[in-house]
Amino acid sequence: MSLLPLVSAHEIAARTDARVDGAVAARVAEIVEDVRDGGDRALLRHARALGDLAPDGRWIHDRASLEEAFDRVSPATRDCLSRTAERIRGFAREQRKCLADSNVEIPGGRIGHRFLPVATAGCYAPEGRYPLPSSLLMSVVPAREAGVRRVQVASPRPTDVTLAAAALAGADRLIGIGGAQVIAALAYGTETVERCDLLAGPGNKWVSAAKKVVYGDVGIDMVAGPSELVVLADASADPGFVAADLVAQAEHDTDARPILVTTDERLARAVQAALPHHLSHLPEPSAAVARASLRAGACALCDGLEEAIAVCNRIAPEHLEVMVSEPDSVLPGLANYGALFVGAGSAEVFGDYGAGPNHILPTGGGARFSAGLSVLTFLRPATWMRLDSPAGHVADAAALARLEGLEGHARAAELRRSASAGR
Repeated sequence: MSLLPLVSAHEIAARTDARVDGAVAARVAEIVEDVRDGGDRALLRHARALGDLAPDGRWIHDRASLEEAFDRVSPATRDCLSRTAERIRGFAREQRKCLADSNVEIPGGRIGHRFLPVATAGCYAPEGRYPLPSSLLMSVVPAREAGVRRVQVASPRPTDVTLAAAALAGADRLIGIGGAQVIAALAYGTETVERCDLLAGPGNKWVSAAKKVVYGDVGIDMVAGPSELVVLADASADPGFVAADLVAQAEHDTDARPILVTTDERLARAVQAALPHHLSHLPEPSAAVARASLRAGACALCDGLEEAIAVCNRIAPEHLEVMVSEPDSVLPGLANYGALFVGAGSAEVFGDYGAGPNHILPTGGGARFSAGLSVLTFLRPATWMRLDSPAGHVADAAALARLEGLEGHARAAELRRSASAGR
């Protein structure tokens, strides 16, 4: 069986479907309700049953504890985390600068909006097969740059590196529990866990399902599924680069989706031939995970760049690498992606590890209607109106109210006519 199965352009989009399993969703709903009603006691019961807690049972790490962990990690680790955080912070700060409050004159007064941060945020940092301090930085740093007053991080069995990253990013504390149970705690609060206004950060299917359950009672960044990479390549692409990037994507987990969309059959064959070489450099079990992921991935051979662009837009991938001879000619046609990486030097791994833009991105076609995590995730464009002379608005407001059968609305508008005339 080929490591990267050849499929038709029509078939390929179906391979990115990643809906939450019904049985998982039902069990998650039970856990969320249990923690909502039972507080700390229910939270800890589920944490123990699922092996979330550290061996010493400690699950609350305050600010002082986070700073102690930062001091414990090696100087090289501190420096690496610090440089990465600063690049993420710099990009988030530039994004915030682009978001201007508005103040517009209209007849009789002024209208506008203000960008207001949520007061509290809960940021999830997975600790599955690997700790992911990079994801912690990607959520907490933009929250702070947006102006969020209080930030709690949740991460099961946190390593010192995770705790150090939380300190550096500016988290107020870390809750050493994961899964649906901690999402419920952050959404509704317990005796120990503060209720949050918004939840952000990646997680497994249990975390994603829980975010879906609590949405509406609390804001969320997105419901994300398995990670995806599409490489759009023509004959000019380096097959070694393409293969390396597909393998890097595939080692996330067996549900990750590495996909090659190409106009050149020789490139497709060369990439297939290069995959075993790159797999050979992975230790186990990462190599086995990557092989399984590649076999569930796909290679689509397209008749030309126009069809290849259409395929990419239909998939709407989390990550989209463009390795073609004239990238500027295809960029205007690419409309649906979580993050775009242009040219052979722009490996998706640099996005993963903090060149600046965020790596918490929509998956499963979500890029058709949403974007990745950013300072915008934690901000609300709240509108305002000040009408000192509202007379010019009265007639239309009253007329529309009566068209909708709302006489009280009409009378409330008409009262302002006399109030304005009396000034």
